[in-house]
Amino acid sequence: MVTACCLVLSLSAGVLAAVPYAPSAEARPPDPAAKKKQLDSKINQSKADLDDASDQLGKSVAAYNQAVTKYQAVQARYAVAQGQLAAAKAADAVAAGKLAAAEAALSTATSEVAAGQRQIAEKRSVAGRAVRSAYQQQNGLVGLSIVLRGAAPADVATGMQVQRNVFGIQSNAISDLNTAQAELASKQVKLTAAEQDAESARAAAAATVKKVADLTKQVAADRAEAATVAAVKLTAFKAAEKEKNSELAQYNSLLKERNRVQQMLIAQAKAEKAAAARRKAAAEAAERAKARKEHRKPRNVPDPVSTGDGRLGYPVSSYITSPYGMRFHPVLHIWKLHDGTDFRAPCGTPVRAAADGVVTDKYFNGGYGNRLFISHGVMGGHSITTVYNHLSKYKAHVGERVKRGEIVAWSGTTGYSTGCHLHFMVYKDGTVVNPMGWL
Repeated sequence: MVTACCLVLSLSAGVLAAVPYAPSAEARPPDPAAKKKQLDSKINQSKADLDDASDQLGKSVAAYNQAVTKYQAVQARYAVAQGQLAAAKAADAVAAGKLAAAEAALSTATSEVAAGQRQIAEKRSVAGRAVRSAYQQQNGLVGLSIVLRGAAPADVATGMQVQRNVFGIQSNAISDLNTAQAELASKQVKLTAAEQDAESARAAAAATVKKVADLTKQVAADRAEAATVAAVKLTAFKAAEKEKNSELAQYNSLLKERNRVQQMLIAQAKAEKAAAARRKAAAEAAERAKARKEHRKPRNVPDPVSTGDGRLGYPVSSYITSPYGMRFHPVLHIWKLHDGTDFRAPCGTPVRAAADGVVTDKYFNGGYGNRLFISHGVMGGHSITTVYNHLSKYKAHVGERVKRGEIVAWSGTTGYSTGCHLHFMVYKDGTVVNPMGWL
C-alpha cells in the first residue's frame, strides 16, 4: 500500500496534462536539449493542453493529494499533542512530588508550632510559680534584715543562700520562657512559609492535572480525526488507483490501435507506391512508343502524384493547443508519444480535407473516438494518409473522392477526450509523423 501511495503521490510533482495517446514501442526519451525545448514549449502553451489529460484522473489525484496533506497535518498535530501530553504528565509527577514535600513540611511545621506552644505553656507555668515564690519570699527578706541586725552569722549565711536560690530559679524560668517564645515565633514563620509553599504546590498540581486532562482529550480527538482522514485518504487512493488503471488501459488500447493502423497503412503505402511505379512504367512505355512513332527522343515522365501542390492544408482555421511530441506520463512513468497535433475546435466546427484524396475508412475507437481516414496517394515520393479524430459527425463516406478544403466531418469530443478539439494525424509511408512538417 505504501509503495502504491508513493506512486500516486508522485502526481503532485508532475503536471496533470497527461497525454491520452500511446507512444510507439520504439520511442525513446529525448536528449536534454530537446527535452528542455519541449518543456519551454509546454510552458508557453494554452491551458487547453490539459485536454490531453483525464479530468477524472486529475480530480481523483487532487482529492488524494489533499487527503494526504490533511492527514500529514493531523499526524503532525497528533504527534505534538502526544509530546505535550508526555511533558504534562512528567510535570504533573514533579508537581505531585513538590506537593507531597510541601505538605510534609507543613505537617512538620504545624507539629513544631504545636510543640512550641506546649513548651511555652510549660515555661509560662514555671515562670508563674517562680514569681509566686518570689512574692511569698518577700517576708523572708524582712526577716533577713532583722537577722542582719542581730542574728548569728550562721543564720545570716543561710538566709542569703535561700534568697540567691529563689532569685536564680525565677531568673532561669523567665529566660527559658523568652527563649521558647522566640523559637515559637521562628516556627510560626516557617509554618506560614510552608503553608504558602503548599498552596502554590496545590495550584501547580491542579494546573498540571487540568493540562493532562485537556491534552488527553486533544490526543483522543486528533487520533479520531487522523483515523477519519486516513479512511478518506484510502478512499481517494483507491479512486486514483482506479483512474490510473483506466489510464493504463487507454494507453494499451491506443497503442494497439496505432500498431494495427500502422501495419494497415504500411501495406497500403506499399500498394500505392507499387501502383505508382506501374503507372510510371506504363507512362514511360507509352512515351517511348510514341517517341519511336514520332521519330524523336522520349521525354522524362514525372512521378505520378495526387492533384495539389504536394503539401497539406490546415484541417481547421484555428491555433494549436497541444503539439506532436514525446510526453512523460506522471502516473504510468513512461514516455508517451502524442501522435498528432491538437487544434482548438469547438464542437461542430467544420473539418476540411487537408488535400485531394479518397476516404478509405471511418469508424469509432474508444481512445480516438470517431475517426476518418483520407489517403492522398503518393506525394513527394511518399504515401501520405491523414486521420481526423474525436469527430462528432461525418459528412464524407468511405470510397468518396474529396477535394482539398472540402468539409468531410465536424469536430467533437468523442472517445478519450476531455473537451472539443481536433486531433489531426499524418502517416508517411504508414508511420505516424509530425503533421507540422507537412502543413
